[in-house]
Amino acid sequence: MKISMRGAAAFAAVSAIALAGCSSDRGDDTEPTTSSTAGAAGSEVCIEEGAAIGVALPQKTSENWVLAEQLFNDGLTEAGFEPIVQFGNSGVTEQQNQISAMLEQDAQVIVVGAIDGSQLGSQLEAAHEAGAPVIAYDRLVLNTDAVDAYIAFDNFRVGELQGEALLQGLAERKGEGPYNIELIAGSSDDANSTPFFEGAMSILQPKIDDGTLTVVSGQTTFEQAATAGWQAQNAQSRMDTIMSGSYSGDTELHGILSPNDTLARAALTSVDQAGKDTPVITGQDSEVESVTSIVAGEQYSTIYKDTRQLVAQTIASIEELAACGEIPVNDTEQYDNGVKVVPAFLLDPQIVTQENAAEVYADDATLGPLTEG
Repeated sequence: MKISMRGAAAFAAVSAIALAGCSSDRGDDTEPTTSSTAGAAGSEVCIEEGAAIGVALPQKTSENWVLAEQLFNDGLTEAGFEPIVQFGNSGVTEQQNQISAMLEQDAQVIVVGAIDGSQLGSQLEAAHEAGAPVIAYDRLVLNTDAVDAYIAFDNFRVGELQGEALLQGLAERKGEGPYNIELIAGSSDDANSTPFFEGAMSILQPKIDDGTLTVVSGQTTFEQAATAGWQAQNAQSRMDTIMSGSYSGDTELHGILSPNDTLARAALTSVDQAGKDTPVITGQDSEVESVTSIVAGEQYSTIYKDTRQLVAQTIASIEELAACGEIPVNDTEQYDNGVKVVPAFLLDPQIVTQENAAEVYADDATLGPLTEG
């Protein structure tokens, strides 16, 4: 899946056209604008040809992060930049040190997929002092004004799609309600986890209130449902406890809200080990194992957020800075990080079920073949 900069420009253009006239129900319909990017002295930034670009990624907890590493290395190199792409597999401290080291290597832009978006303020302030713009990639950076733009898929919409898919799957596969469900949320230190959960609950809470859905464990808050570090073993351990405590005897579990594919598979393992029928379960990230499961009629849904498109938009933004331009954005209202509203470029996620998987993945060389036959 090597991405060319011609492809990056095309992706960026398509994204801009597609998103110019559509947004989530919470946004407004505005044309893409630009994010003013200022250096330490307040002057406009114009990065040099061949500049080093620091890309700080979190732990390798999903296939999409691994793919992003390859795409950033290939795409930035092809665009004439010097990529410095690193994972913070050992945690927040390692990522903090990596960003500091990138600045010591004269990185002129810092792209950060934060492990903990609230723990990078001093490192990103140092980037601004050095005149390096900061782009939050996929995860919002919190509690600092030292971030110039946020490039991501619309994460609240991701949650809405997951909630809608869960209701749809329950109706299709479990007959008439009411239904027993359980909720899984992402890691509390990931700024994306809250909009995922809140988006889903905006769809599910009315059905909980009217009795269509019952969370048998009673664990309905984000804090109760959160999964530390997005780790599969943590989700499975929690589900093991729920299954033994709330689903003994003839009590059925009809559905599970899961924020991503890794946690969905962990939850399904727990349910299977408890001897219960496969529940309707959501996911995200279009991981190979889960796509195969969806095609086989097991996992009900996932979310497709094309990493190629997200990386391409980020690299196109860096190219704008190299041309003494500004970072394109299409949302200037939704993403308040606690200090400022961060200008954002939001891409549109897609829900995937067995019914539409072949269509959605038709142009994906890895996932498309999984839907054939």
